[in-house]
Amino acid sequence: MIYPNNAADKLGFTDIKQLIKGYCLSPMGQQMVDKIQMMTNFDHINKFLSQTKEFKDILQNDSPLPIQNFFDIKKLAEKARLEGAYLSEEEFFQVSLSLSTVFSVINYFNTREGQYPNLEALFEHLPIEKSIIRKIDAIIDVKGKMKPNASKELEDITRGIAKAEREAHRKIDQIFKSAQSNNWAADGNLTIRDGRLCIPVLAENKRKLKGFVHDESASGQTVYLEPEEVFQLNNIIRDLEFEKRREIIRILINLTNELRPYVPLIVSYHGLLTKLDFVRAKSLFAIEIEAEMPVLIREPELNLVNARHPLLQLTFKKDKQTVVPLNIQIDEQQRVIVVSGPNAGGKSVCMKTVGLLQIMAQAGLLIPADEHSKVGIFKQIFADIGDDQSIESDLSTYSAHLSKMKYFVENANSRTLILIDEFGTGTDPQFGGPIAEAVLENLNQRKLRGVITTHYSNLKIFANVTPGLENASMLFNNLEMQPLYILAMGKPGSSYAFEIAQKIGLPSHVLQAAKNKIGEYQKKVDTLLVDLERDKKELLDRKVAIEKKERQVKLLQEENEKLKSYLDENKKALLKDAKVEAQNIIRNANKLIENTISEIRETKADKEKTQNLRQNLQIELKKHEVKAKVSKSAAANEEIKAGDWVQLNDSETVGQVIDIAKDNVILSMGNLRSVVKLNRVHKVSNKSVPKEIRKASYSSGMTESISQFSPEIDLRGRRGDDAVNEIERYLDKAIMMGISSFKIIHGKGDGILRKLIREYLKKYSQVNRMEDEQADRGGDGITYVYLN
Repeated sequence: MIYPNNAADKLGFTDIKQLIKGYCLSPMGQQMVDKIQMMTNFDHINKFLSQTKEFKDILQNDSPLPIQNFFDIKKLAEKARLEGAYLSEEEFFQVSLSLSTVFSVINYFNTREGQYPNLEALFEHLPIEKSIIRKIDAIIDVKGKMKPNASKELEDITRGIAKAEREAHRKIDQIFKSAQSNNWAADGNLTIRDGRLCIPVLAENKRKLKGFVHDESASGQTVYLEPEEVFQLNNIIRDLEFEKRREIIRILINLTNELRPYVPLIVSYHGLLTKLDFVRAKSLFAIEIEAEMPVLIREPELNLVNARHPLLQLTFKKDKQTVVPLNIQIDEQQRVIVVSGPNAGGKSVCMKTVGLLQIMAQAGLLIPADEHSKVGIFKQIFADIGDDQSIESDLSTYSAHLSKMKYFVENANSRTLILIDEFGTGTDPQFGGPIAEAVLENLNQRKLRGVITTHYSNLKIFANVTPGLENASMLFNNLEMQPLYILAMGKPGSSYAFEIAQKIGLPSHVLQAAKNKIGEYQKKVDTLLVDLERDKKELLDRKVAIEKKERQVKLLQEENEKLKSYLDENKKALLKDAKVEAQNIIRNANKLIENTISEIRETKADKEKTQNLRQNLQIELKKHEVKAKVSKSAAANEEIKAGDWVQLNDSETVGQVIDIAKDNVILSMGNLRSVVKLNRVHKVSNKSVPKEIRKASYSSGMTESISQFSPEIDLRGRRGDDAVNEIERYLDKAIMMGISSFKIIHGKGDGILRKLIREYLKKYSQVNRMEDEQADRGGDGITYVYLN
């Protein structure tokens, strides 16, 4: 229940329903949108939310649902229910198209059984009666007209009409040519008058031809005559036409009689189409406002994370602005939030956002908030927003407020959500403040939940000392005199009346006079609130800076861990290779020595032969000789610059220099980047770097990437998130390689994937413009992207 009746209008819920109706394909869907209202049954709410979420997933991540034709077949079914009534050819055609859509939708979900359980429940136990379509298709063609062979009688009649028309045309052509040759005919061709084919004859010659005059020209010089010989043939054709119409009606009556037993099933099919249109419209609206399904709980509580007012978000979206998100929690400990702060600081928007999103969620609509937000169930929502004075009811503004307060006090309970804007205003603050405080105390005793906005200091103090009430304020930059639109829980806010008046330009002597007129205590309280606001903003800024540094430290730690892991693996691999190489050298050396000794023995120590064998041993030794390391002092004298290859002094690790910053050098080692001290590395020649490491360098990889890069990417059938991730990687490569343009194939469908991709690409300043492909080459199923 929502009180008063106009509360939904003032919160913007009526506007939300109007926007959803714009996404409906049929009047039946729009009628269902008009019936949307706040529900209190947990299972019903959860079902409607889940259905909308599943349909949203289909629109964003799956193949398009085959929904093409929506007709109000319920009216047609009710017409067919009456004995003696029959449906027309066009009406049967509409039934056939609608049922084809129903069966396609059911088949769509059957191939995805279990993937969308809440949507599948819409047609659970609904049989597929294809005999209805078969009966209709047997007599109605693809253009919605009766087939000539719908019955043997109709086929004979149609053939007779065609034969008589041919004979009539042959006869009248013959007479017309004869009249022309005798100069009896007027200028012109054969024409139709009163549904009869006539010859244009000069008025003075009309008695020279036997026949019937059906019309004459405006000047009276030409008459339109139907020859007597053709008259009988035309009468035969007309009789056959009447007979054909009677036969068509007979066929339609028989077909209607055959379909009459299926009327309840057709009504059920109509219900499925209407619900699909309804859920589809809600899902499209959810995509437009970037809505998600919150966590639904049974308790009367809520915790909104990054919530946005949907109407405000749509307005800002047109102006390419962003809404500052709202974070607010209402539970057993902090039941009523008392929001204070400057005028135009966002207090009312905060309160209306809470009320509107709560109504939307309980009406089965997804809300523009983080999916981890929690929304409970309230039995009643009471709102006091704006001016409800009434001359007819003899109510002033304040009287109207008091009337609502009376209703609140009498009817509120622990499952009520109250929303009160500018609590206590409309009368003398000296009396309005205490009355508002007494009402708030009574409401708090009833354990209800709510959001209240106010400027009254006594309400801020009362909320500060009363369990169940929680102060909150809209943050304000008192240095720049600008609202931040951020809700801060736990403390009241200043109205900044004097500061705003000073910024507007109110004379200083007037401001001073005003300050002198307020009490010293009130002045101290307001000053304290301003100081608290400033201190809290400083703490918030510091907190943000610390969190940023912590993220940077975390990234550095992760990079160091990766580097350590890479070095450990590299070290193990080098040791393993060295051991294998040593073993091979030893085996080869043993063989060489054995062969040398054997040959010396065979040659009986011939001097010349012995020298040759010794030389062979020296050659083999030089092959495996370890070169002396370049001294660090000498290496240090060589200047290191970007692009050089260097080696760590205390290991065999090699990397390429990306950049040099003061005493540090940034190295690329495979896919890793590392920063080391300049005195820890020494320059090595390119030749000494293994080929496999050089091939993995940035420049080689870039050349290879450019040669393999395709200026076309196909995203058809991809889910939304996958498509965006693929585009992000592809765009990075294109920008890095200096590509001027590329083509994205995303398909047409409902245009969801096309819109998602284009919205994402607009965020990049490197994107100059986007265009559709030519119509004959794919049209809006392909997007051309041009880079700066």
